[in-house]
Amino acid sequence: MGRLYASLIGLGIIWGTSFLFIKILLKTLDPAEVVFGRTFFGAAMLLVIAFAAKKSMRNFRKLPHAKLIGIALANNILPWLLISAGETKITSSLASIINATTPIWTLLIGFLFFSARLRKNQWAGAFIGFCGIFILSDFGSEAFGRSNLAGILMMSGAALCYGIGSQLTKKFANDIPIFELSLYTLAFSSAASFIAMLATGLPEPSVFFSLANIGAFLGLGAIGSGIAYLIYYFLVQKGSPEFAALVTYLAPVFAIIWGAFLLEEQIHLSMLAGLGLIFFGVFISSLKKKALSAIRAIHGDN
Repeated sequence: MGRLYASLIGLGIIWGTSFLFIKILLKTLDPAEVVFGRTFFGAAMLLVIAFAAKKSMRNFRKLPHAKLIGIALANNILPWLLISAGETKITSSLASIINATTPIWTLLIGFLFFSARLRKNQWAGAFIGFCGIFILSDFGSEAFGRSNLAGILMMSGAALCYGIGSQLTKKFANDIPIFELSLYTLAFSSAASFIAMLATGLPEPSVFFSLANIGAFLGLGAIGSGIAYLIYYFLVQKGSPEFAALVTYLAPVFAIIWGAFLLEEQIHLSMLAGLGLIFFGVFISSLKKKALSAIRAIHGDN
């Protein structure tokens, strides 16, 4: 359990920073170009690891291609394109906050289409976490009112895609080694996003490969997509889709922190209150049946 929690927090830090990198890249690139660079650098990082560690990979032709393509679409291509497009309309902090609705979508998708049985504490934890997100986003503020509705809808669509992708991974790819699953889905995504990039026109090499963009792609792609997805699929396979989806509660917290330190954004009391609720929601949602029974027994004895 400790390893799962450590992985969850580490992934929250990485993905919280990803929204910042996307914002940097969008200054000179369009969304399709950002997605291609992200998937390319992510797949390249995993290939380097595979060769360095001399990992044995199964025959490519024996893989369930249709299932992997579906997972790549839901987990990588569609949400990353929607996030990049959404961040052209809204701030990176707001984007990360909306993205944190993923656990709710994951619960609903699992319940409606994958026969998932949800415990009361999972519903309660998701609700508590959503309350924290509500406080973080400060919906009644003037800043929220100026946010572009299209960007908000795009980010909501990305969160829905992540919820579908988590359930597809658990249902159809639980027997595929984590490293292979990460590498092959990123490879599929890189090829598909390259085709999409061709449709919008190739970027100038001097712009695409500028030092600033290379640095951002290393953070967003190599670490935020390559290494991060090894952690993500580990959480899905060893934990559950619902537990893995809880990372989106943590990402906005770190996105706000990076914004405060790197972009000199102010931290308000509502952010601290939301932070507390989010962590409490993560804790409640991830409690196992034995832990819940123990808690009830303790309270029953008092």
